[in-house]
Amino acid sequence: MKSLQLQAVMIDLDGTMVDTIGDFEVALNRALTDLQVPPASRALIERSIGKGSEHLIRTVLAHQLAQAGVPGDAREVEALFNPVWTRYEHHYLDINGEFSEVFPGVMEGLAQLKAMGLPLACLTNKPLSFTRPLMAAKGLAPYFAKVFGGDSFERKKPDPLPLLKTCEALQSSPARTLMVGDSSNDAQAANAAGCPVVLMTYGYNHGEPIRNTPARAWLDSMTQLGDLLQG
Repeated sequence: MKSLQLQAVMIDLDGTMVDTIGDFEVALNRALTDLQVPPASRALIERSIGKGSEHLIRTVLAHQLAQAGVPGDAREVEALFNPVWTRYEHHYLDINGEFSEVFPGVMEGLAQLKAMGLPLACLTNKPLSFTRPLMAAKGLAPYFAKVFGGDSFERKKPDPLPLLKTCEALQSSPARTLMVGDSSNDAQAANAAGCPVVLMTYGYNHGEPIRNTPARAWLDSMTQLGDLLQG
């Protein structure tokens, strides 16, 4: 990795820096309950996150409607989407960070990267209105020169556009800008953008083993990233 002569690093948020499953579960199930939709299991929520809140809500709605014996077709899902989104946003902002924890090793890993002089950007599919308060609450914000959410650009990961736009903001070359994530979503976006990618093994990845996704490396802790880059 040292041979890449990195200019900057982009880091995903959910499943990479913060274990936010608890926040997703509480906020979404409170929203579903408000609309008389049965609550979703943590397992369903975990394998549905990573592609933005819109995808999460639509996926969970279709599943829950089907489980309740209601045809979960596109029309039924869309009819409920906006009301659920409104309640979800309300509940998420109310509990943001309350049921989540920074993964072990993340703070130490960020300190190592900062000491190396690498500019950092947080690049997540989470809405920016959720992202900034969470990063501030968890002490992550001071490490990042740039923060971009799922609504910062016209398209979300796995589209390469957010990565390319983030590289522009960091004034770095994609080939010399590392993407650190936890899912095939991050890897697909990085590959399409021409960025090297490293994947954390403890994340969500839609319920699939992350080591099945090609990457420069798979790490069990972000403390290993500094050693990898200096090795």
